[in-house]
Amino acid sequence: MAINRQKKEELVAKYKELIEQSPALVFTNYKGTTVSQINSLRAKLKDVNTSCVVVKNTLLELALKETGRVTPEELLQGPNAVVFCGEDVGKSVTALKDWIKDAKVVEITGAIMESSVLDGKGAEALADLPTKDQTRAMLLAALSAPARTLVQMVNAPGSSLVRVVNAKVDKQQEAA
Repeated sequence: MAINRQKKEELVAKYKELIEQSPALVFTNYKGTTVSQINSLRAKLKDVNTSCVVVKNTLLELALKETGRVTPEELLQGPNAVVFCGEDVGKSVTALKDWIKDAKVVEITGAIMESSVLDGKGAEALADLPTKDQTRAMLLAALSAPARTLVQMVNAPGSSLVRVVNAKVDKQQEAA
């Protein structure tokens, strides 16, 4: 079905907006899926602030070029549904992989992460990235470890003195 120039311009503008908001784009081959399955995927991804769009490859390529992103020729072929990841890439790809595991119809063909192009396996590995909350927890633990050690060192002489005094008191009570 041919679309007019105005519709193409609208699609390119929509793609550009999605690209600019997404740290990563995951390409999937949606061949063999039904509309209800795609809608089910969109609903699952919406929970993690991620969107899935069935794209026209030529228009997506144009949008990628206009936004300054890399344009991988190998990923811009065939029937593509692109997952525009939210702020938390790990959660987005994990949600996609979970849906694929249940539906068994879509396959991940690759991804664009900032200026890097990833193959299918690399794109799936994005699910192993820690979530934003996990990253914050690791950072907090790393930052608090020196403070915890300092507190232990400051408390150590006082604790030692208390143990010595307690031992002396216990010894005197045994002698009495």
